[in-house]
Amino acid sequence: MSDFDEYDAGCRAGLAALAREMAAHGVERDAPIRTLFGLLGDRWSMLILLLLDIGPFRHAELRRLLDRLSAEGRISQRVLTLKLRLLERNGLVARSVSADVPPKVGYALTPLGVGLVGEARRLLGWVQANDGRIITARAAFDAAED
Repeated sequence: MSDFDEYDAGCRAGLAALAREMAAHGVERDAPIRTLFGLLGDRWSMLILLLLDIGPFRHAELRRLLDRLSAEGRISQRVLTLKLRLLERNGLVARSVSADVPPKVGYALTPLGVGLVGEARRLLGWVQANDGRIITARAAFDAAED
């Protein structure tokens, strides 16, 4: 007896396969699949990754660029630091400290980060290619709600 007995055989097989896939790749809160999809969808991380794909930047430069490019408003120094640490923890960003006095801290994408940005750009391309269809669907939905 499975958890999906109330569904037809085709649906049951699909649900069971999805459950196995989820179990294999982590259902824990800190599982990479959950963390990285969360990062891609949060307010700042994707833009940080896209900026670092252009080249390495220092903390203050990143903050100025984020403030300039984001529709979200200003990012605080604390939030930027937390986002960079999370990206670093997941192996996407490398932090470097110069021997200068005072030391200069810079951030760059790791090879893993470059790979993720490449995949994210494919997803961004899909969204851009379907922008009109999404807007049309929203308008139809909103009109039906009224």
